[in-house]
Parts: sequence; C-alpha cells; structure tokens
Amino acid sequence: MSRVVLKLGGRVAAHAAADAQALRAAGHEVVVVHGAGPQISAEMRRRGIAPVFVHGRRVTTAEVLEVVRASMLAVNADICAALAPDAVGLAGDEIGLPAVRVPLLGLVGDPIPSAPAAVLEVLAQRRVPVVAPLSLDTRGGGSLNVNADEAAAALAVGLAAERILFVTDVPGVLVDDRLVAELGADDADRLLDAGAFEGGIVPKLVAAVRAVRGGVRAAIGSTEVTA
Repeated sequence: MSRVVLKLGGRVAAHAAADAQALRAAGHEVVVVHGAGPQISAEMRRRGIAPVFVHGRRVTTAEVLEVVRASMLAVNADICAALAPDAVGLAGDEIGLPAVRVPLLGLVGDPIPSAPAAVLEVLAQRRVPVVAPLSLDTRGGGSLNVNADEAAAALAVGLAAERILFVTDVPGVLVDDRLVAELGADDADRLLDAGAFEGGIVPKLVAAVRAVRGGVRAAIGSTEVTA
C-alpha cells in the first residue's frame, strides 16, 4: 500500500475532499494537508488588517496568527465533515509538527520533515489524518504559521510518501506563458533562482522540489516535478 500526501488549497478544500476518498478506494494511505489562504485574507480584511506577502508567504503578527488559527480550524472541520466518518482533524502545532522560525516574516516557520506520532496512529487505524499546517517553533516552542504547500512537502518526506499531490486553482507552472507538463528539480531550481515566478506558485514549486529531493517519487499538480 503506497502512501500519498494530498495538499488541498483553501479555495478547493471542501469539494476536493472527494479526491482523498478516490485515492483510498484505489488502495492508498492518504494524508491530507490543507490551506486556508482565501479565508484568512478575507477575515483579515474584515478586521481591517492588510494581508502582506513575501515570496508567497504571509507576514504573520500575533494578531494575524489568531486569524490563521481560526480560519485553518474552520477549513479543517469542513474537510473532516466531507470525509466523515473516516477523517481525524489535527492541528500541526498540537501534534508537534516542527518548524524553524523565519524572523523577517514574523511568526512564520520553515517546516522540518517529520512523521508525527499522531499522524501515524491515525493511519494505523485506517483513517485519514487531516492536518492544519500550524507548526511548533523548535527553538521557542510557540505556534508558527507555515505555508501549507511547504508543510505538505515536509510531511511527505518525513512519512516516506510515494507521491505528493497538489490540488489547487493555480493552473500549474507557466514558462513563457505556456503550461509545462513536467519539470525536473534542477530546472525548477534554475527558474526559481532566475526569478521566473512570482506569487503563490513560488512556495508550491519550492515545496515540490523539496519533496522530490527528499525522496518522494513525484510531486504532481497540473505540472509534475520529478528528481
């Protein structure tokens, strides 16, 4: 039985939960990691807080982290409801999902590959762990906001997953306005270093490269990234 990490973007999380069921029906162990970007930004604006991003990652103050947590847990609950009764919702910082703080971005973390015991326990029960990618600061012990794509990649590496699948409304990797069907990790690094991309595709591509370099067979969205 192969293990698959399924990363669901905030805009598609609830209705894309069916993808997890399809993978399970095909005989795969499935770990779901989800974002909540649109929900977080909408709530921030409602509170009069302007969202700020650096290379696709959200600058996070203590006030913003409160919004992140509430939004993440709401999306988590929706996905678990869609997958009921087989899903178990998990908050990453509560299960010890580790990250190193990135001070320039505030309370933001760079995730470390890991295989949390809580995730393994849920898989052993033949159920689906649904992980909200808050993380625990390895140096200070507090909660950190972690980009969901990067958290999914770290979990995929730590759990020795065969594949990581990105389900999102982003069309994929565009080079010279053309969608690239397959991209090697070295080429992806070269394009990232050259500043060929901006916005939300950056952390997705960084995550895909980290995953395949960490031993995951392939990172698949609209564009497949391979070693």
